[in-house]
Amino acid sequence: MQESFYQELTVQMNGIQKEWQESGRLQRGNLFVVGCSTSEVAGKSIGTAGTKEVAIIIYQALKELADKTGIRLCFQCCEHLNRALVMERSTMIDFQLEEVSVIPVRKAGGAMAAYAFEQLEDPVVVENVAAHAGIDFGETMIGMHLKPVAVPFRFQQRFLGEARVNAAYTRAKRIGGARAVYPDDNHDSMNRDC
Repeated sequence: MQESFYQELTVQMNGIQKEWQESGRLQRGNLFVVGCSTSEVAGKSIGTAGTKEVAIIIYQALKELADKTGIRLCFQCCEHLNRALVMERSTMIDFQLEEVSVIPVRKAGGAMAAYAFEQLEDPVVVENVAAHAGIDFGETMIGMHLKPVAVPFRFQQRFLGEARVNAAYTRAKRIGGARAVYPDDNHDSMNRDC
């Protein structure tokens, strides 16, 4: 890969990070799942050409997002580890999750999860989460780790390198039917018929 490719990735990631930060959709303490195929970012098929250099760029931008918003990052491993997730031990404890025994590496876990495992202060791996929001580089299928109800979040920057970027935040389920009032509704017009 050429240096100009990595510079362009850095610019793209900074834009993605800024859009998330300015969206108002991330709350301090939210669990945020990251799915990433560094192979897809580099223009290769998922699982064929994982690269630490791409993982570093993505990790740095997401770490900055976490520092600014207070979200708790978790990094999805690849299919070989059943899409388990890397996170800080403190996050695992706070969310009452259960640790599994594995160390992600590039060939079993993926370059992104392996790099995150190296960078975290006290890394652990858990089998599943119900995250409040997440981002997916290269269609690694993070949906299994999101709380219901997932709402797509569209970026102006639709690609990172050659990989499509998808994201979602979640909202509380709405219950009660047609007469119910929800926090984002106009309450005055809803109470006329009661």
